[in-house]
Amino acid sequence: MSYETLIYEKHDDVGVITLNRPKTLNALNPTLRAETLEAVEEVKNDDAIRVLIFTGAGRGFSSGHDLLGESPTEGLPSQNERLDDLKWMGRQARAIYQLNKPTIAAMNGVAVGAGMSLSLACDMRVGSEKSRFKTVFLERANSTDAGMSFFLPRIVGYSRAADLIFTNRNVDAEEAYRMGLLDRIFPHDQLLEEAIKLAKEMAFWPPMAMRSAKRVLQHNLRVGLEDALHYEVAGLTYARQSPHDIKEQGLSFVEKRPPKFTGE
Repeated sequence: MSYETLIYEKHDDVGVITLNRPKTLNALNPTLRAETLEAVEEVKNDDAIRVLIFTGAGRGFSSGHDLLGESPTEGLPSQNERLDDLKWMGRQARAIYQLNKPTIAAMNGVAVGAGMSLSLACDMRVGSEKSRFKTVFLERANSTDAGMSFFLPRIVGYSRAADLIFTNRNVDAEEAYRMGLLDRIFPHDQLLEEAIKLAKEMAFWPPMAMRSAKRVLQHNLRVGLEDALHYEVAGLTYARQSPHDIKEQGLSFVEKRPPKFTGE
């Protein structure tokens, strides 16, 4: 499928979605928002893709909601709509977070507002010396959206999340790495190459087991120990639904060769 505002490429078993509105620092206009959901759905339904990377074209990852030419309240529920309507911000967060494959945000520049939220919805974030984060919502007379209030405190802790949201201050790459917003830092001119290399390391492992590991990890963030242990047991059952991979892990050990996992 071809897209107008993003580029979707496949590097063997790794998919790369590049937000492609560089003149606006990849601001999320209606077309890009819709195409992001379509591309994520395409990845979800493609068994050949095992890991997904998000990045941005040009100088930035994403400057967030595109306010130029749109009402500042565009996309928000009207008084006549249900208050729990997710709107595009919620749909974006849910689609990325619940994707049944690992996701990596390659932070090639600034990530602001809903663009920062998009990166937080990913399982990991890698960056370079040019990575920058800014929550920006209060600066625009808004509260947080696109999942930031859910993701940010789980990644950096409540008080640090409060600091970033309540002050709107800029966070550079070094500080982002220290507080856990970035998991790894690479030289800027090698960022995407290194992100793909990391994704391929992850894509090597059995896809059913990886899918189960992601689901269990997310679920067990929100429950107590007893529930977590029960869910782990259920996850083990799910992970071992690939007869080929169960057999392959034993054969490869005996034959002293790297395994070839297929998920079949």
